[in-house]
Amino acid sequence: MAPTRVSAVVGVDVGGSGLRLQWTYAGRPGAVVSAPGARIGSREIDVTSLAADAARLLREGDVTDVAAVCWSQRGLLFLSDPREVVRVVSSSLGAGRTAVVSDAVASLVGAVGGVRPGAVVAAGTGAVAFASDFGSADTSVWRLVDGWGHVLGDRGSAAWVGLLGLKAGLRHHDGLPGGSERLLSAGVSAFGATSHWPRRVMTGGDAPELLASFAPAVVAVAELGDEVAARICREAGEALAESLLSAAAGIPSPTLVATGGLLGAAPVRSALEAGLAAAGASLTPSSGGALDGALHLAGLLAQTGTIPRHPAYVHLA
Repeated sequence: MAPTRVSAVVGVDVGGSGLRLQWTYAGRPGAVVSAPGARIGSREIDVTSLAADAARLLREGDVTDVAAVCWSQRGLLFLSDPREVVRVVSSSLGAGRTAVVSDAVASLVGAVGGVRPGAVVAAGTGAVAFASDFGSADTSVWRLVDGWGHVLGDRGSAAWVGLLGLKAGLRHHDGLPGGSERLLSAGVSAFGATSHWPRRVMTGGDAPELLASFAPAVVAVAELGDEVAARICREAGEALAESLLSAAAGIPSPTLVATGGLLGAAPVRSALEAGLAAAGASLTPSSGGALDGALHLAGLLAQTGTIPRHPAYVHLA
């Protein structure tokens, strides 16, 4: 009797810093492999090149039979036509079943460890919260909060903390109330003379990353007892709590998770936890990231033939 053929299940996560891919055979995960991240063409993300990279990684891993793939992508809502992404991914990877989801969905599934009601707030360079009860009825919750970028939002993010820190330094420079001499000194150490700051943090495409790079300095100054820096960190944590609670509104007993490098800063995390406690809520430790979520969704798709659907966040071939 011929042995039963085992097909692979594949998860892909596409972010600004890279494409990461992982497959499993019979529940046994392989190594995480990677390629360059999201490339933006004249108007949208170059999905064709990304899918070609993913197909190459599968060939190099000798993965030729794929039961299901879940493609998690940053910018799916604003920088891509989801229908075209589904078409390209399906034809390039040749899976039996294909799902394309927003990275917010994959991040939530990875964070809570499965498809169950919850909310996650991610505080890295930017900040965004997402929640869902994964229902399909008109009364279901699929809610994205913030993620508007460092100019319009991303409240509580590392870029937001860095920006407020530099502003406080400039207030001291100008002799205005609410300034901080320590933050001014830290800003000069990081970016040179104040006359250079506007060009450095306002005109380049890497402005969010530059601002975020100053967040550790703000945290360090706060831990030295600087009241202005401490207030910035406290307000960051409170803003993240507000976004998380707003996203989760209407979901009974949701699992709440927070992720991202900024949460390693004790003053920020303490304020986040205090904000949740004031609302009678608390955090659950994160189970994983977006790639974990994509792999879980791919497994569910292979087993059941479907995953929870949403016209904006989840698309099936």
